[in-house]
Amino acid sequence: MADWNRGHGSVEDMLDSENKRLAENLATKVSRLKSLAFEIDKEAEDQNDYLDGMDSNFMSATGLLTGSVKRFSTMVRSSRDNRRILCYVSLGLVVAFFLLYYMVSRLQR
Repeated sequence: MADWNRGHGSVEDMLDSENKRLAENLATKVSRLKSLAFEIDKEAEDQNDYLDGMDSNFMSATGLLTGSVKRFSTMVRSSRDNRRILCYVSLGLVVAFFLLYYMVSRLQR
């Protein structure tokens, strides 16, 4: 009976050491998961800040475009002279675009 108690004690020691090893592995994994969770949280906050900045940039661009469209609409609805100027400006922009395209294509060769 004494031999059985000694053998039982060594089994307990072996199980205890195995439990300690598994507990340390678990603690390591938990700390790794915790650090990953903090990194994900920080990244999410950074992305939210970036998106908030983009939102304000888009809002300012929307304001600029709205103002430009209103001025353009006012110009189109105004007298005949402004329409003629608008046609000349539009034609000039188209010609300038094609000239720049031609010059750039020549420089690339």
